[in-house]
Amino acid sequence: MSLSFCGNDLKNSYSVEKGVLNNGCFVDALNLVPHVFLLFITFPILFIGWGSQSSKVQIHHNTWLHFPGHNMRWILTFMLLFVHVCEIAEGIVSNTYMKSNHLHLFLPAFMGFIAATTSVVYYHNIETANFPKLLLALFIYWVLAFITKIIKLWKFAEEGVGVEHLRFCITALLVVLYGLLMAVEINVIRVRKYVFFTTPQRVKPPEDLQDLGVRFLQPFVNLLSKATYWWMNPLIIGAHKRPIELKKIGKLPIAMRSLTNYLRLKDAYEEQRHAEDLDRTPSIWRSMYRAFGRPILLSSTFRYMADLLGFAGPLCIFGIVKHLDNKTEEVKMNKTEDLHFGVYFMSSMELLQNTYVLAVLLFLALVLQRTFLQASYYVTIETGINLRGALLAMIYNKILRLSTSNMSMGEMTLGQINNLVAIETNQLMWFLFLCPNLWAMPVQIIMGVILLHYLLGYSALIGASVIVLLAPFQYLIATKLADTQKSTLDYSTDRLKKTTEILKGIKLLKLYAWENIFCDSVLETRGKELTSLRTFAFYTSMSIFMNAAIPIAAVLATFVTHAYFSEFRLRPAEAFASLALFHILVTPLFLLSTVVRFAVKAVVSVQKLGEFLQSEEIGEDSWRNGDMSVSLDSCKKHTVTTKAINRKQRYKMDSYEQPMRRQLRPSETEDVAVKVSDGYFTWGTNTSTLSDINIRVPTGQLTMIVGQVGCGKSSLLLAMLGEMQTLSGKVYWSNKNRYSVAYATQKSWLLNATVEDNITFGSPFNKQRYKAVIDACSLQPDIDLLPFGDQTEIGERGINLSGGQRQRICVARALYQNTNIVFLDDPFSALDIHLSDHLMQEGILKFLQDDKRTVVLVTHKLQYLIHADWIIAMKDGSVLREGTLKDIQTHDVELYEHWKTLMNRQDQELEKDTEIESQTTLERKTLRRAFYSREAKTHIDDEDEEEEDEEDSLSTTTSRRSKIPWKVCWRYLSSGGFLLVFVVVTSKLAKHSVMVAIDYWLAAWTSSNFNTMEHKPIINSDHQSYVPVFIILCAAGIVLCLITSLTVEFLGLTAASNLHHNLLNKIIHAPLRFFDITPLGQILNRFSADTNIIDQHIPSTLESLTRSTLLCLSAIGVVAFVTPASLIALVPLAVAFYFIQKYFRVASRDLQDLDDSTQLPLLCHFSETAEGLTTIRAFRHEARFKQRMLELTDTNNTAYLFLSAANRWLEVRTDYLGAVIVLTAAVAAIWMSFYGLQSGLVGLGLTYALTVTNYLNWVVRNLADLEVQMAAVKKVDSFLSTESENYEGSLDVSQVPEDWPQHGEIKIQDLCVRYDPMLKPVLKHVNAFINPGQKVGICGRTGSGKSSLSLAFFNMVDVFHGKIIIDGIDICKLPLQTLRSRLSIILQDPVLFSGSIRFNLDPERTCTDDRLWEALEIAQLKNMVRSLPGGLDAVVTEGGENFSVGQRQLFCLARAFVRKSSILIMDEATASIDMATENILQKVVMTAFADRTVVTIAHLVSSILEAEQVLVFSSGILVECDSAANLLAQEDSLFSVLVRTHK
Repeated sequence: MSLSFCGNDLKNSYSVEKGVLNNGCFVDALNLVPHVFLLFITFPILFIGWGSQSSKVQIHHNTWLHFPGHNMRWILTFMLLFVHVCEIAEGIVSNTYMKSNHLHLFLPAFMGFIAATTSVVYYHNIETANFPKLLLALFIYWVLAFITKIIKLWKFAEEGVGVEHLRFCITALLVVLYGLLMAVEINVIRVRKYVFFTTPQRVKPPEDLQDLGVRFLQPFVNLLSKATYWWMNPLIIGAHKRPIELKKIGKLPIAMRSLTNYLRLKDAYEEQRHAEDLDRTPSIWRSMYRAFGRPILLSSTFRYMADLLGFAGPLCIFGIVKHLDNKTEEVKMNKTEDLHFGVYFMSSMELLQNTYVLAVLLFLALVLQRTFLQASYYVTIETGINLRGALLAMIYNKILRLSTSNMSMGEMTLGQINNLVAIETNQLMWFLFLCPNLWAMPVQIIMGVILLHYLLGYSALIGASVIVLLAPFQYLIATKLADTQKSTLDYSTDRLKKTTEILKGIKLLKLYAWENIFCDSVLETRGKELTSLRTFAFYTSMSIFMNAAIPIAAVLATFVTHAYFSEFRLRPAEAFASLALFHILVTPLFLLSTVVRFAVKAVVSVQKLGEFLQSEEIGEDSWRNGDMSVSLDSCKKHTVTTKAINRKQRYKMDSYEQPMRRQLRPSETEDVAVKVSDGYFTWGTNTSTLSDINIRVPTGQLTMIVGQVGCGKSSLLLAMLGEMQTLSGKVYWSNKNRYSVAYATQKSWLLNATVEDNITFGSPFNKQRYKAVIDACSLQPDIDLLPFGDQTEIGERGINLSGGQRQRICVARALYQNTNIVFLDDPFSALDIHLSDHLMQEGILKFLQDDKRTVVLVTHKLQYLIHADWIIAMKDGSVLREGTLKDIQTHDVELYEHWKTLMNRQDQELEKDTEIESQTTLERKTLRRAFYSREAKTHIDDEDEEEEDEEDSLSTTTSRRSKIPWKVCWRYLSSGGFLLVFVVVTSKLAKHSVMVAIDYWLAAWTSSNFNTMEHKPIINSDHQSYVPVFIILCAAGIVLCLITSLTVEFLGLTAASNLHHNLLNKIIHAPLRFFDITPLGQILNRFSADTNIIDQHIPSTLESLTRSTLLCLSAIGVVAFVTPASLIALVPLAVAFYFIQKYFRVASRDLQDLDDSTQLPLLCHFSETAEGLTTIRAFRHEARFKQRMLELTDTNNTAYLFLSAANRWLEVRTDYLGAVIVLTAAVAAIWMSFYGLQSGLVGLGLTYALTVTNYLNWVVRNLADLEVQMAAVKKVDSFLSTESENYEGSLDVSQVPEDWPQHGEIKIQDLCVRYDPMLKPVLKHVNAFINPGQKVGICGRTGSGKSSLSLAFFNMVDVFHGKIIIDGIDICKLPLQTLRSRLSIILQDPVLFSGSIRFNLDPERTCTDDRLWEALEIAQLKNMVRSLPGGLDAVVTEGGENFSVGQRQLFCLARAFVRKSSILIMDEATASIDMATENILQKVVMTAFADRTVVTIAHLVSSILEAEQVLVFSSGILVECDSAANLLAQEDSLFSVLVRTHK
């Protein structure tokens, strides 16, 4: 057939006798004119003009969309393109009915398609470059196109072509669309006044786009980029080269910031208050709906459209297979009855009977459906994140106003607040994510059932009822799962607690050879946890099984009933369309149980939130009103845009945070800073805690508040600060004083920040002042010990300091602030005497008083009263006396005398205190130890980091970052056992093969039905052969589903239990050195977070990954089997898929890390605010803390938004790939069917191709998740390679006498010791001999190797030369268990474990009660233990916190005595005890251990002056060895030097 524009089968094709416009071909040619005009004009502008283009407004992104009607234009253009596609299809199909080719039927439509595409590209470029004048070309194009189409429509109407003809409808639609586009263009001219007006409108880009920090562009890009997340490309592809950091994701646009959303939610919440009655509590649901209802409605609309388009798949399959069946029908006749203008006009139905057209429609429907679905997901997620931001701000605002009594009376615990923040807000966010499902799913289910009924009649209802009846079971399983998870959590918390205790006391456990006892106790708890996990795994696998088996059961029920009870044969078209429908139906039913569960949780969360928001707030005192303008609500007072508010607020806060220093101090007339008159104050009950308070605090002087413990001193400070509830009376502040009060609480409160930030606390840094404060609080020595000086992070996430160090930092904070008034609440409580004196002299008397600041000091140290300008003495909640010391001396002699006796007692303590090494030096020592081990850690821990360092060099990073950790995966699977792995693999493969077999059998069955005879009642022989096989296959499929789901879960469980077991064994038997160089937190993480991931997350991810991968592979296999030709098209798709997943996995991992790492600071900020409420409010720093909270929330939300946008990016791309696979499969199948491919197989191929779209993105997402989760296995695995101690020894246990060591004789021969083969020796060539029963003292300066010797006795360090012989046996040859269980040691830090006193003294349970009581009596603890409830079985809390340090040390002594060993080693055992306890200890050692060898390692030389032999060490060498008396006699001996300096 030759080509010609008007066709050459008619003689008059080119004649214009009847008038030019009456020739149809000419009218079509006329329609070409506008399209050609547009292409001619725009191409030069696009290609030439763009090189030199310059934008008038400098902005950071080329995404500024500002022409009115922007979205409308994109939507109309998309519709236009679709109509053009229909027009092309109609033209081509009509052309097939003609004798020769008529190009004019489809060429103008094709050109129209190109022109429409060009128009939108052209428009986009003009808009981003801001050249509105060039839009004139488009305006002319729309006018021309509109006119030509109108002419065409008019001619059609004249000729009698009407609505029943498809071409008429298409032309009418085009007229409407061109008209609308013309209207949009006119509107742009009208608003922007750019063509016929002299003054064009000036526009400025939105603030977000001017701000270079905003990187989240979804709200600003055009519709196409919005739908496909095109703007994410640079980020995701860039992640491959270098990791995504916080800087890269920038800030959130203003509309998404938590401040904006908080104001929206708060307005909606408060609006309900102004209603008729004020007492009614506002409904949170209603406020949420008012603030965030619109986006949810939009998302639901998208969702409905996606669901309806989802049904296009089955219907198109039905159409394609049906028409291929009927292709034997009438051969094309020359249709002459419908000729107008000499060409054929078809009806709409005819077009839809063309299989190729249906294939294209199926493709378009899929693309649209997926686009709408992803848009719906995105909108809900964005709304959910906005809601969470708003709720967090709302909760935070409430926390800052919570009344203190609420917190202290336990109505609101920290745990509850943390739960609100971490759990309830997330529950609500998840509910929002899933909420459109609530109303979309019922519609989807009803539609599905209606369509099934249409296809299969009543038998379909049986299949649907199977699905519906089994749905409640899924709900039941889902609730069971949630319960099991709770109990698992309890067990794992318990296990973690035990593990933490073991790790903290590991040194003691090793020295006493108790590792295995404690290890067993952890394993016992782990056993319970595993039982719970087994239940969890069982329910999970049941849930997976139901999900996979329900569709098989439904299909089986439907088709078998149809075969036996329907009079019509089952045809391939109906069979495969209904198969596809069943696949669609399962998803909503499976999800419904989850959604309902979340809805129930959300209701509970809202209830808790409501209660919290209604809880009591702090009273608004007169002076508090001044600051209300600075709360978040201030944002409403300004009429400027939110951005300006943000800035304005920040300035406001700055000026507000540093109150002005007032110069006019000396000449002030008012001498009272604070005055309380007739005050009655309470902590929330009606009885007053403080009664009849009349006091005044003189300005610029030092006021001290004294009294017994619990008489209300701290309460008085809080009452003045307005934290207590006032029953009656008033607190007056002199008006200049009440900006903020520098307040140091009794229980020190630190921020998770650097030391410097904790001290400056938001005030500007002034070096001189800072230095003075540090010196006054003697913090310099402590700071020098920290690894990064005062830039070291402290607090929850940083380094833990001791109580004294924390308290001094809090006092330093109060001193540093530039406030007129300073409140110090017992700042000396955790300090020793030297520090207290220094702080009093330098800090309070000098630093504060020189500054003429008003100081109120609560204290128990009465010796400082002489410095006080004003004293307030309290008793039982009321003021006993007020005045100067002199007043009290004259007026209340009794009280003064009482104070004097107390002062004398304190002075004696002072003398005693100077003798022993002060507590502070001890604290510093522990700090130094912590860091000594950290520094050593750096070179070992570097191995972990080395890998990461390599990754940073860009050359290796690309390959490294996108690699899947196969080795780790194999390691994980092998932990599960090879048999299980084999079973899993075979059952998975078998299951998927059976699934394919079921559908293939269906294809064979229906095709045979169809080929035998048409519509006759069924002859039974027919399904005697097909139905039984079908039933057997389905049953096998269901059984295999059960087996696979169970085996995968149990493989995961076995792997988890083995990994944990090996990890615990490895760690508990690791040498002590390992614990010195590995931070405790790192080890604990392996047991908490990583174990949790291995226990609960990896199995389900693995299951999901294998399932979706095998589904995709089997689908592609089926498509390839049915239409081998489509394999050619699959190759480029596979390449595209490979790159998409490669880029996505890397970016997703980075974003996941960012999300995790930004969440922790946010939660910490909430809990630390709740803990430090009084301090924050006293300092008046609420605004600064709010600002910080908003920043942290926004940072976390940004990471989460980017993560979800990245998921959408992936899903849109994989969905489009899936749609292309469906298109190629369909086209190939239709083409093959002309060469005799059975229609049943066509149906099979298409049904399978459709499933690919659903599962492709799951493959990638599960792969990305698995990769993140496998990191946990890798970390655990890295610990499994640590060396264990050699527990064996060369001697057999049987060769060691039962009662060894019976004498306690110790020979040390040429001993050399080091901690690690890499390090220098700490003891060099030591020789000594200790007689049985001798009392030996070992001393030397810090770091001289004293403690190393004690560890050498227990073979805890590397003895690489020489030996220690105890009672004739070389200890290095002994099995460790034997050696350590026969010696006793008392350590410097007393360690107690949670449990009973009996368990702490004798965990092996080998001793009688009498023996234990005897030990307690020797340690002077018998009476104290007797008085406890339960006696020996009395509870010891974690770390022995319910006993004082001295008592704990005595328990350790009793523990050593219980062991009855002939050798006792005391390692600095008296370092943390008071004098009284130390005396007891010394006495006990002399009497109870009279016949045993006692080796005392002393930090205070005074404690070994009675020793029979003294060993003096200096840097690892034994320098002196003689009796104490002899050494003291030598003036120049090191021992006598030590004695002199320590005195």
